[in-house]
Amino acid sequence: MKLYKTQQGIVIEKDEQFYLHKDSNWDAFINDDHVLQKMESLAKTLPAGDRSLISAVQAPLGNQELWACGVTYLRSKIGRQEESKAAGGGDFYAKVYEAERPEVFFKCTPHRVVPHGGTVRIRRDSTWDVPEPELTLVVTSSGKIVGYTIGNDMSSRSIEGENPLYLPQAKTYDACASVGPCIYITNQPLPDTTTIYLNITRKDATVFEGSVGINQMKRKPEELVSFVYRECSFPHGSLIMTGTGIVPGHDFTLQPGDEVRISIDHIGTLVNTVGKAG
Repeated sequence: MKLYKTQQGIVIEKDEQFYLHKDSNWDAFINDDHVLQKMESLAKTLPAGDRSLISAVQAPLGNQELWACGVTYLRSKIGRQEESKAAGGGDFYAKVYEAERPEVFFKCTPHRVVPHGGTVRIRRDSTWDVPEPELTLVVTSSGKIVGYTIGNDMSSRSIEGENPLYLPQAKTYDACASVGPCIYITNQPLPDTTTIYLNITRKDATVFEGSVGINQMKRKPEELVSFVYRECSFPHGSLIMTGTGIVPGHDFTLQPGDEVRISIDHIGTLVNTVGKAG
């Protein structure tokens, strides 16, 4: 089942039928260890609608913090080593890839997240920018993974590559992330065959594309959740980006007007336009 946040209320999708629940309390609805059962019950009582109910969706978070993880795929480790080599920081990424403790960091507050169809930004003081397509976990206050969505973790490789301590500046700024278009609610882990796809077009021509299976992720989702929740409480639950395994080469950077399409099996496709810096 899928869950959408809209201006009209919460929309439940089941078997290609859509059910509008006119409840404005998104935080209470999603921060529920039994949200799947709640959705099943509502789908039995609410009148069925059509796809027009999800014609304009909001980012599927309310007061949830958005966190992220890094260097969870081998390709990410290699990419970070390449961008930090000149600054002498490449060894840090090799070490964290092999370490017991993963890289986790606070990505941003909800007001810096844009929805499906929205405009993400590149920093005006950055010269090398990429989207990072990431499977994103939806986690309750108790630490239970109740669903999955798609994340676009916009990143400045030039700033982070200059010095790893600049990571917060490379990662966190206005319109630095997008999540959506929905949350895939399930009580089962995603199949190992699940694949993430990235396609970037510029003036209607593909300028980059790639894919990666989530079976290439070095760490399990539950492991990442355990470290994020180890010394932090989340009264409204959280969303956690799990890292990227698709890293464009050093000869590629985003430009204003680019369209970024990220698809993940079972969830859907998140589409964003890249806006002008500044």
